[in-house]
Amino acid sequence: MTPESQVYRDLQQHLDKLPIGFPSTESGVEIRILKHLFTAEEATIAAQLSIIREPLSAIYQRVKTNEMSIDELEKVLDGMVHKGTILTNTKGNEKYYGNAMLAVGIFELQVERLTKDFTKDMRQYLDEAFGKEVYSTKIPQLRTIPIEKSIPLEYHISTYDDLRQIVGSINGHIAVANCVCRQAKDIIGESCRHTDLRETCLIFGGAAEHHLKLGLARSITKDEAFDILGKAEEAGLVLQPENSQRPHYICCCCGDCCAILTTVKKFPFPAELYATNFYAEVDQELCTGCEICVDQC
Repeated sequence: MTPESQVYRDLQQHLDKLPIGFPSTESGVEIRILKHLFTAEEATIAAQLSIIREPLSAIYQRVKTNEMSIDELEKVLDGMVHKGTILTNTKGNEKYYGNAMLAVGIFELQVERLTKDFTKDMRQYLDEAFGKEVYSTKIPQLRTIPIEKSIPLEYHISTYDDLRQIVGSINGHIAVANCVCRQAKDIIGESCRHTDLRETCLIFGGAAEHHLKLGLARSITKDEAFDILGKAEEAGLVLQPENSQRPHYICCCCGDCCAILTTVKKFPFPAELYATNFYAEVDQELCTGCEICVDQC
């Protein structure tokens, strides 16, 4: 193995220790993906970062060599942030940097800069290893909620699963970005069969600020967010907020393009791998056997 190849293998093994790992494959497609994203120098530095963001000064003490000053390290790290391969924030006057997971994380930050080769490699990696890795954890990254209109009024909807409550409670920035999954499908000539909507990725708070700084999203109001969600509901998209009480994003997905949904459908019992506080139940007296619900799913 050449020194450069070892650099990328070291980074793969480092990223494989994250909550959603970066498993190796027999084909080596994971190394091609890393080469799409990182130069050899960036890969060496990224392998020294933690998923918990650390101050620049601490990172420099770990990676410093006689060949790089702290200012030069900061420049490289900022370049990686701009490329969407690591994350950053500022506390006081000091910058903090840390690793990002491949998804949700690095892949989503490649929106507006996807290439055909990278997209094809990501699809291969999903099929060979990463799809299983995403569902290897006991707590899914996303949770699914039903469209509000489908819930009878006599049922109580907890605020944890109420999209209007989630969006209405946001005090910081709200942004919308193009869906990276539909963009990826467009690039390889397999455009979505369900909808022409593309601006469907809602992002909140610090995550919204980060996307806005990188020029990957546009700022919107709460009313505009509600309008986007309404159009997504009309199109029959699956509404998937981040699986937390204060989500940083809401995805509006379809079974055509969404990497998460298309992957989970390959498992024998997909519903067992999803997080939701609701379940579907057939009312035998009302059901006419039209199978619209089957087509929708």
